Amino acid sequence: MSGAMANVRETCEVTHFGAIAEDPLTLRVRSEFKEMPAMKLTVEQAMRLWGFDRSTCTGLLNSLVTSHFLERDGTGRYSLAQSSY
Repeated sequence: MSGAMANVRETCEVTHFGAIAEDPLTLRVRSEFKEMPAMKLTVEQAMRLWGFDRSTCTGLLNSLVTSHFLERDGTGRYSLAQSSY
């Protein structure tokens, strides 16, 4: 290398994508659906099973649909998404 090229420095930016920590309720629901992949629940059934209020339960289930972990059928039942297997 010539002397001029030896002093050239390039910067490199590194971005670290760490896993986003999920809250304990989300982890609990995910594990239940993984343990019982054929499980299909309405919001009311999920509320009774996990002891969640309607707002918490609906929000949690819908967030898992948005993340493609769960899917909701025409009868309103939530189940493990086919892509989650």
